Amino acid sequence: QVQLVESGGGLVQAGDSLRLSCAASGLTFFVYTMGWFRQAPGKEREFVAEISWSGGNPYYVDSAKGRFTISRDNAKNTVYLQMSSLRPEDTAVYYCAAKFNSREYNYWGQGTQVTVSS
Repeated sequence: QVQLVESGGGLVQAGDSLRLSCAASGLTFFVYTMGWFRQAPGKEREFVAEISWSGGNPYYVDSAKGRFTISRDNAKNTVYLQMSSLRPEDTAVYYCAAKFNSREYNYWGQGTQVTVSS
């Protein structure tokens, strides 16, 4: 059974940093592309960042470029999202997801809340 478990969310002030973690189990982690998504209240879920199986080719939504960094540790089956210079508009539930040889993400975590106060 595949499980993706996010952690690291919380309440911070604008300008602060947070690091989200996503621990994966039940899958061959190192072959999966991993991604982070977020969903703000009343909005559609949106893509935030993605990293390939090797850790190369990270890709970000424009609003995250220069502020967020996605990384992974295949030895720990964990993907991270380091977020800095947080803004109130970054407030959302953040989800990690995994996909292998697919355009769509196959597996999703339950999400972790990030709240940025102004």
